Amino acid sequence: MTTVREVMSTDLVTVEPSTMMVEAVRGMSKARVGSVLVLEDGALVGIFTERDVLRAFDQMHADPARVSPMSNAMTQDPLTIAPSATVGEAMDRMLDGGFRHLPVMEGGTLLGIVSMRDLARSISKG
Repeated sequence: MTTVREVMSTDLVTVEPSTMMVEAVRGMSKARVGSVLVLEDGALVGIFTERDVLRAFDQMHADPARVSPMSNAMTQDPLTIAPSATVGEAMDRMLDGGFRHLPVMEGGTLLGIVSMRDLARSISKG
């Protein structure tokens, strides 16, 4: 079985909780990714995704959201997955949780991120 370690991305886009949302969105756009990981003192404290952008703009309206810090809109304490988990386990966790990105952690160390697209690609090649 294919593991998360084999399909995850290690090219991470990270921000701090104090980073303004507009900067995080620029980083996502530049890197052509759908999420950024929010780190505080090197520890994962949240994830900010395309859906969080939409929710922030809907709830806070566009101008206030642009200059609001990540801590106001990120998903705090996101679910994670181990690199040894199978692609099927990661897919189940994403489908059950209704999200498309999972940080990959081993112990307390952030190793990467896996997306629904990564999983779909690995399954279609299988």
